[in-house]
Amino acid sequence: MSRPARLVASLEAPSPVTGFGSAPCLMSGPGARYLVQCDDTELIVRGLAGWAPGPTIRFPAPWPPGFGSWAVSPGADLAVFAGRHALRAVDPSGRTRWELRHPCWAGCAGHTDASEYVDDRDHRYSGSGSVAFATDGKLVWAHVPGPSADGEADGDDGPEEWLVLDAADGTVLARAATGTVAAGSVHVPHPDPGRMGLSVGEGQDGSPLLWGRWDGRRLTVDTFGGEDRVLLAVSPTGDRLLTVTHDQDTLAVHRAADGQVTAALDAETVPPHPAAEEDAEADEIRAYFGYEGGFVDEETIVVGTTESDEEYGAGRHWLVAPASPRPLDPITYPVEVSGPPRALGDGTWYTVSAADSALYVWAL
Repeated sequence: MSRPARLVASLEAPSPVTGFGSAPCLMSGPGARYLVQCDDTELIVRGLAGWAPGPTIRFPAPWPPGFGSWAVSPGADLAVFAGRHALRAVDPSGRTRWELRHPCWAGCAGHTDASEYVDDRDHRYSGSGSVAFATDGKLVWAHVPGPSADGEADGDDGPEEWLVLDAADGTVLARAATGTVAAGSVHVPHPDPGRMGLSVGEGQDGSPLLWGRWDGRRLTVDTFGGEDRVLLAVSPTGDRLLTVTHDQDTLAVHRAADGQVTAALDAETVPPHPAAEEDAEADEIRAYFGYEGGFVDEETIVVGTTESDEEYGAGRHWLVAPASPRPLDPITYPVEVSGPPRALGDGTWYTVSAADSALYVWAL
């Protein structure tokens, strides 16, 4: 049974989209929503009153968007940039609140300014980490090459590390080796500020999932059995996790407490794209889930098969019940959408326009 989507809001990007890493996104803080975009010189955070544009905060970016990632505090009073050589926390005035240097992701001896390496191919296409704020804004979680500048080990090369830092001054409160060789990573926050998920992409080699717990004294890290899964989302209550296997053929819901799989859905249950019926070779092409998706609310998941559908036309989005994810309900939109769905957990999800210049917010 198809489920019609209703357009809730259309939000224009605050700045022209200039390339990789500069498309806008939505994030939520305590009682607030923000439209966020990183262009070549600054991170733009626009408050939303309901869905109407509100005040805009601008954080000067220490390096272009293609050379790192960023995170904004829930109150939008601090931004942390994760770059090739350092983590840097910046306030809206442009002042550096703190900086933590670490070995270069590209393996160089070190640079002090982005102008020294922005034209270097090794830096542009090196592995990378990521950073995220805990939901209360008091902690920063970061995935970096180890050891960082205040670590005990010597030398430029070392294992990758997962750090927990004090957001106020950058003090490293805890660290743990990840045992990974990252092409990139993504943090997935939990409603409990002492818990955080980390998905590490290792290219064709896999995608380790790490689950961290910080009790104020000790950081413990679980891999949930070392399964080769990408963590997509945490449910609004924090009780459930949503993952997809690295080969994108199985979607699963887990208990957040211990990682136990409570329900799973195989991509073989996805019906063929309607346009595939006219293709004599369609039997050789399978549908698979994307690396985006999440909880529309506690009882509804939205996922996409846009990558596997694109050969035949518009990508498809699906609604799934997390308690027993069968069958999939296709979503019908009043206009054509592009790209994957990104859930907000409050009954809505959004898609990005074909040119990445606007966001469309949807509800059932």
